[in-house]
Amino acid sequence: MQHIIFVTKQNRKMQKEKHYINSIYYQLELTAKYCKYLGSQLIKKINVPITLDEVVTLDTIATNGEMSQRDLAKLILKDRSSTGRILSSLEDKGFVKRTADTKNNRLIRKIMLTEAGKNTLSGITVELKEYLQKIPQILSEEKIDKIKESMSEFREILKQEVELNI
Repeated sequence: MQHIIFVTKQNRKMQKEKHYINSIYYQLELTAKYCKYLGSQLIKKINVPITLDEVVTLDTIATNGEMSQRDLAKLILKDRSSTGRILSSLEDKGFVKRTADTKNNRLIRKIMLTEAGKNTLSGITVELKEYLQKIPQILSEEKIDKIKESMSEFREILKQEVELNI
């Protein structure tokens, strides 16, 4: 005996939503991976002496000013040892400087950009913008702003649920 199953849009939607790969979480993860691959490829194309993680670190420091390694680690979502390795590499290249300071009566090391770091970041930013402008623009600035706003709101909700051990 054959059974006839009526497949409606609602049934298909329910079937799809059962799988993690159809969730917003996974879709954002895939998008983030593509963005990271694109960033890494662009860094190689413009032939700069630093990695994408180092560019992100320089840009984060430039945007937020002097900070501790722990604060930086929270912003770039890397553990403190990975952040330390990135900073050591940037320090060896003369792009950042770490100085001793105190916070809550504890010794910490503050991180700041050097002039060489600022100049390097500025040059990279200009070159990245040129390459990114060559990528076909499929979204209007208005849509991009809405997506960024939605992602920021979503990220704030996730922050309340995620336990970061940084």
